[in-house]
Amino acid sequence: MANIIQITDFDAPELDVYARLTQSQLRSRRHPEQALFIAESANVIERALRAGYTPVSLLMDEKHIHGKASELIACCGDVNVYTATPAVLEQLTGFALTRGVLCAMRPLPLPTLEGVCAGGKRIAVIDNVLDAANVGSIFRNAAALHIDAVLVTDSSCDPLNRRCVRVSMGTVFQVPWTVVSGKTYLSALQSLGIQTMAMALDARALDMDDPILQAQERLAIVLGTEGYGLPEETVNQCDYTACIPMSHDVDSLNVAAASAVAFWQLRPKG
Repeated sequence: MANIIQITDFDAPELDVYARLTQSQLRSRRHPEQALFIAESANVIERALRAGYTPVSLLMDEKHIHGKASELIACCGDVNVYTATPAVLEQLTGFALTRGVLCAMRPLPLPTLEGVCAGGKRIAVIDNVLDAANVGSIFRNAAALHIDAVLVTDSSCDPLNRRCVRVSMGTVFQVPWTVVSGKTYLSALQSLGIQTMAMALDARALDMDDPILQAQERLAIVLGTEGYGLPEETVNQCDYTACIPMSHDVDSLNVAAASAVAFWQLRPKG
């Protein structure tokens, strides 16, 4: 049974994990067994629980204890549930966006690239994408548009970044993913028989609707960083390069928007 604890002071140490620890402090590399991430809103937390993530504590508006969060609390077992009045919680930046419920959780061990990609026909690769909102949006697009797995390079934003989880609407807990080396993932994918396609503005680029791309049984769609896109070396190592035809002298789309177009266009149709 959960332990309900009333918080009356915003400076209470129990609120540190929600209000004062930085992302790097939460996701400690020195002590990975102590790492945490924050899930926001009941729906997102429920998705994380269904995916097997372990709750450590909850924070919520006191009105939700016996209201909309009561079933959620019951699913979390013997954890501390911190509760406070709106006056206290309003001091927590962004709390209005959480729909009144936050949960500190333990991350799961990362699977291997081979395990994540097993059986997958369409793989998304997030290569050095730094903005949490973009990574979250790409995950949401991947979940909605038939992507089987996501690979995130070690230079990209952490998918369990608080804003990323929020923007993804919890789909980071639904699509299989892992973190990979930015230097070796292409050769690893190709060794598994997965064709790779760089999204880049390049003279060699095929249009996104080219039949040769659709014909690939297994295809990894590689998305590059904001502004500069993929390094030339990465583009050269991919089996194909593709771009989305533009009009009105627009050169490209935001990486998250581009991902949605590519995922839909290249979805398996068989």
